[in-house]
Amino acid sequence: MSYEISKTAGKLERSHIRAVMEHGFGKDGVIPLWFGESDEPTPEFIKEAGKAAIDANFTTYPPSAGLPILRQAISRYMTELYGAQISDEQITVAASGMQGVMLSFQCLLNPGDKVKIIGPIWPNAANAARLLGADVSSFLLDRDEEGRWSLNLERLFSDCDAGCRLLYINSPNNPTGWVATREELAAILEYCRNRGIWLVCDDVYGRMVYEGNSAPSVAEIMTAEDQVILLNSFSKAWNMTGWRLGWITAPPEIGLSLARMTEFNISGAAPFIQKAGQAAIEQGEEFIRANRAALKQRRDLVCKGLSAFSRVSIALPEAAFYAYFSVRDVEDPFAYAIDILDKTGVGIVPGSAFAHDGPYFRMCFACSPGLLSEALARLEPHLNR
Repeated sequence: MSYEISKTAGKLERSHIRAVMEHGFGKDGVIPLWFGESDEPTPEFIKEAGKAAIDANFTTYPPSAGLPILRQAISRYMTELYGAQISDEQITVAASGMQGVMLSFQCLLNPGDKVKIIGPIWPNAANAARLLGADVSSFLLDRDEEGRWSLNLERLFSDCDAGCRLLYINSPNNPTGWVATREELAAILEYCRNRGIWLVCDDVYGRMVYEGNSAPSVAEIMTAEDQVILLNSFSKAWNMTGWRLGWITAPPEIGLSLARMTEFNISGAAPFIQKAGQAAIEQGEEFIRANRAALKQRRDLVCKGLSAFSRVSIALPEAAFYAYFSVRDVEDPFAYAIDILDKTGVGIVPGSAFAHDGPYFRMCFACSPGLLSEALARLEPHLNR
């Protein structure tokens, strides 16, 4: 039977990340490096906080904007991390970073509004904007002969035409591991101020940097009145992918609208999960430091292995937990990823999943060194000839 659904929803393309996963899911011996998540569990102190919250009956409807105690904890965390005053009035709790994206877009976008997204990038942000009827276009990072990624500001600004409503930047970037400098972010903020463009910054990988304690953020230089929204999530830095919890930092004046959007979507994030998030924010620094050190070792292992393969070009990512590399003599990256999965049992995803043409692939390295070494050994005959 054929059903009529929203024309916009019907036009959304299937995610190539999901397509690769579904092809390999449940098969014996598969090494699943397709999703962006660690193979290690959520830290015990976070799990215990969630359990204790259930026992304390944090199981009823929460305020739509989030539990005040969590919003206050997030504002303290951001103020200390970025050295800039962030008030709890600027914070809205979301049921995941992805929901934060959708809530923000629901508040800001009208059908036909032009959105510019810096890519390559995780596909969900662009599709969320398209679902609301926005006119979405990508601006790609540059890549040099050695595989390093960079942003051409002059070209970006000339690419944002007069009707641009919103500019979306993900730094640190998924999939490339590129990180915007403070100078670049300051220039982008000033440009958006002058043009009246909303700047939406996806900071989800902000703590997963391999130099320093956090990546540069617009939070360090913006004012509470700027047309800036910062998006963040508990998923990556605290190994909480399945908990579904994030937050939005926005001008206080649109906080009521964000709360209303939350009410109309899900009423509010589960309160016992919010209490677990509070524990992560307040007690998680030691875990973040240890996790970052472990990920750096895994990054070095994977990138050294891949760079030794004759068909591969890769540079060390500055942040996040992905190796994003090109493979010579590949005509159809999606078909090649499926072929690699069938022949080696290693699940990697093609650059087409990130609106990126060409022979590019992403491998998540947030798993044990033994598993990564096994993946490299399986890939070697196919990438080194």
